Amino acid sequence: MLTSSRCFATQAPQSYEDRTLKIIDLIKARSTPFYSLEFFPPKERENWPAFFRTVERLKALNPLFASVTYGAGGSTQDNTLEITAHIKNVIGIEPMAHLTCVGADGAKIRDFLQRLRAEGVNNILALRGDAPRTGDFSWDDQEFKYASDLVSFVRTCCPDFGIGAAGYPAAHPESQTFRDDLAFTKVKVDAGSEFIVTQLFFDVREYFSFVEQLRAMGVNTPVLPGILPIQSLASVRRILTLCGANIPGKLYLALEEANDKGGDAAVKEAGLAFAVDQIRRLIDGGAPGIHLYTLNKAGMCLEIADRVGLK
Repeated sequence: MLTSSRCFATQAPQSYEDRTLKIIDLIKARSTPFYSLEFFPPKERENWPAFFRTVERLKALNPLFASVTYGAGGSTQDNTLEITAHIKNVIGIEPMAHLTCVGADGAKIRDFLQRLRAEGVNNILALRGDAPRTGDFSWDDQEFKYASDLVSFVRTCCPDFGIGAAGYPAAHPESQTFRDDLAFTKVKVDAGSEFIVTQLFFDVREYFSFVEQLRAMGVNTPVLPGILPIQSLASVRRILTLCGANIPGKLYLALEEANDKGGDAAVKEAGLAFAVDQIRRLIDGGAPGIHLYTLNKAGMCLEIADRVGLK
């Protein structure tokens, strides 16, 4: 059964200041590279214990924070609240709850933030989110049309909250140009976002170019590169369809060759080796840390960290 912070009867009461941290302050306080993690909690409550065991195992990486996703339109928002509180107050990792624009209104957002605050959580990742694939949906009907709208609202209503936003080294699929995408990223920062977590990418040059161009525009917030280890050729194809990331031709050919020789197992090993190389190059190039899209796979993440040597 899930334990909330209210069950800690044997612990001394904590003040609000003791229980809340802003991730930007944690980032600024670090003089060495770090890991942060992203989790995709299961919707079914019976699967939560196994999920929490995964999170517990990944404490070995000493993650600076962990982001927690939820469904479009807040379809699993209550789950996100309870799971985020557990990660904070039971497991002991600083969490960041995802917040999306789809189906959101000011009252719902304010209520959710207040409930997070009551659990000692005050960091969110503000995202536009993906439009529902069913029904008659239009962004024009939404109170919050862009992630920057959400950032502005949270910054105004809850100025004590830490706010992160997404960045796209290869540009968002809906952006007309790379210049437009950079401008949209700057808008989110100007609205109050304190750091950026990037969408996954497979060419480290895209990350460094993205950061360099933001710096030229006067955006000096930390930019954390998001790394997703490749699991199979099918997963790569799905990823490319969903998020618009680019994959170097040489890498794709290597994955196809691995698949021909050893199927998914060989592709997974090739993907893991590639992720390790990405992380080493990113850290060597000055990235402040690495945001691992964990896929809820503790063994994979621990193996990557072991090979990289960054702990």
